[in-house]
Amino acid sequence: MKKLVLLTILACLTLPKSHACTDIVAGKKATVDGSVITSHTYGGNDTRIRVVHGRKFPTGSKTPVYYGLQEINGGLEEYGEILGYIPQVRQTYTYFHSAYSHMNEFQLAIAESTLSQKKELQVDRESGKQIMTVEQAQIFALQRCKTAREAIKLITSLMEEYGFLPSCGPESEALCIADPNEVWVLEIVAVGKDWEPNSGKSGAIWAAQRVPDDHIAIVPNWSIIKEIDLSKPEWFMASKNYKQVAIDHAWYNPKSGKPFIWQEAYSPTLREWSSGRFWLFYSKYAPNFKEWPNRKLSDPFKGQDAYHQYVEDISMYPFSVKPEKKVSVQDIMEFQRSTFEGTIYDKTSDPDWYVPSKDGKLIKSPLTTPFPTKAMRELLDITNRRNVSKGNYGMICQLRSWLPDPIGGIYWVFQDNQYTSPYVPIYCGTQEIHESYKIYDPNQYDPRSARWAIDFVDNLLYLRWQDAVEDLFTMREPLQADFFNQIEENDKQAQKLYDKSPKKAKEFLTKKCHENMQKVLDVYNEIRNTLITKYTNNKQGS
Repeated sequence: MKKLVLLTILACLTLPKSHACTDIVAGKKATVDGSVITSHTYGGNDTRIRVVHGRKFPTGSKTPVYYGLQEINGGLEEYGEILGYIPQVRQTYTYFHSAYSHMNEFQLAIAESTLSQKKELQVDRESGKQIMTVEQAQIFALQRCKTAREAIKLITSLMEEYGFLPSCGPESEALCIADPNEVWVLEIVAVGKDWEPNSGKSGAIWAAQRVPDDHIAIVPNWSIIKEIDLSKPEWFMASKNYKQVAIDHAWYNPKSGKPFIWQEAYSPTLREWSSGRFWLFYSKYAPNFKEWPNRKLSDPFKGQDAYHQYVEDISMYPFSVKPEKKVSVQDIMEFQRSTFEGTIYDKTSDPDWYVPSKDGKLIKSPLTTPFPTKAMRELLDITNRRNVSKGNYGMICQLRSWLPDPIGGIYWVFQDNQYTSPYVPIYCGTQEIHESYKIYDPNQYDPRSARWAIDFVDNLLYLRWQDAVEDLFTMREPLQADFFNQIEENDKQAQKLYDKSPKKAKEFLTKKCHENMQKVLDVYNEIRNTLITKYTNNKQGS
């Protein structure tokens, strides 16, 4: 038993994570408090959060276009390889920087989810002349824009002029772009390896659709835009070539009499990693919208029976839906933490987890986890179904139009794995991030790092997952509840200060952010000590 536990922990510590982001958005009439929400799980490897303050630049300045922003390239100011330069603006805005930068000082917020595109359009760093990655375009938008519509226009103009360069495999991308009043989904497709700068041809294909104010939507690494009606500019935008490229490749025949479906034209065959999340989202928030496939678990072998599983067409799932109950930030957190418990995708239900009890009945092993490592899956022959909860880092941006921007925007951030991590609130007006959330080197453990503190706990759970995770929840939930309970009073105090001095309000919000981040470090060190004491191998027995 000791050897298996040790191998499990080592495997988890070295487990590579694939790019797999889930974005959930909600319009202001779909949320319980009237806020607009955009969210993102599993960002890139640079999970460090830091504030990049706005600056003024001389006329004629240039700014670099980086490749490798997702990665940890060294210090906080080292962003990767420079591919080229574009004109700088006179004034940039303050924003929060990370692998995928999410929010700026005006409550403009952007979430990212990699999609899939057809092979004919794929391009990468070595095979094309495109230089504009989606994460770099996000930064330019946060530095230069105040609204979602402004951001879409800027991002797409950059993609068209400098060429869209995929950086998460050779795949397409979606951005869920929100401000305190509305939220849009922008999907960007590459144009292949033969594109030339200054050729007069667009360096990207793109389409954008607004989510109705009373709707919610999910982007689970798959395109969701269907029909496009450019006669309704309040709801749709698209590149001039959005249909022609599909016609040129014989993916759409305008003489067929059928409508042009963006999702069908530019996506390959649907993958289960996306269909499972589509199903979970819509069956949870709109169970009566239509008859969804039945994927509830009736026996532990049902998840293994792929032969009889329903394979639905992507057209079953709408672009967005009105939820049967309005959603909250806590609801989004709960969904982001999902491991498909009680469904055929639930990895903890695999029969190989079951062991005989002392009275001869089969029970789940105390090692049963919804996050089996690759080594564990190979040993126990467990199917690798994709959880919603994936890890690395992510966020929920809560945008509130009735408050000044520094107070109205709350950037709820998790580190490592959202299933085990708390979400810490960072107000839009925060001027500096606590040191613990700016420190992370995956190759060197650092006790000052919040990411390492949470990751340490995450790995200790594997000593005896079923019991240890309950200890984690017992200690984490009061911390998470405290963060929510603070909001109303923090809003009031910050508003009073803001009316007299916006600077003082920002100082107050920065102080609160630092206090909460220190609490995360302290509580997770306490959880670490509890778990290693209770579940040390010396107490596992033989």
